[in-house]
Amino acid sequence: MSRRQARELAFLVLFQVDLGRVPWEEALKRILAENEELSADARGFLAELVQGAQEHRTEIDRVLTHYSVEWPLVRMASTDRNILRLAVYELLYRSDIPVEVTVNEAVELAKRYGEDDSGKFVNGVLGTIINEFRNLAGVQTTAGAGPEDEES
Repeated sequence: MSRRQARELAFLVLFQVDLGRVPWEEALKRILAENEELSADARGFLAELVQGAQEHRTEIDRVLTHYSVEWPLVRMASTDRNILRLAVYELLYRSDIPVEVTVNEAVELAKRYGEDDSGKFVNGVLGTIINEFRNLAGVQTTAGAGPEDEES
């Protein structure tokens, strides 16, 4: 199973935790049991994403609250909120994942699980966050290219 599939399952765990008020460990255990075909690498990636997003949820929610002023977390669709949590976790804490991959995967999840405009909404929020972080870091890049993708 690919990282894309593991990421999708991570989103489903976060969604279940958010809506069902189920402890993340329990939700993760259930998803892993339902997906026995997952490779060891995919299982590890899935567990890292879920654990990381949950452990850093307070900071992630602060970032989302700051950059989605028009849409407070409680007003966001739960699908969008949890897709964004997963993506912001990757952006802030997983430097091994290219920015473009994180954004693309989040938008695809939003299109698949969200409402008609979810893909645009998720892309817009993530774009705002990425641009602001780049401005704060004093990095000038072209749209869509992360600092790690620039040639020296």
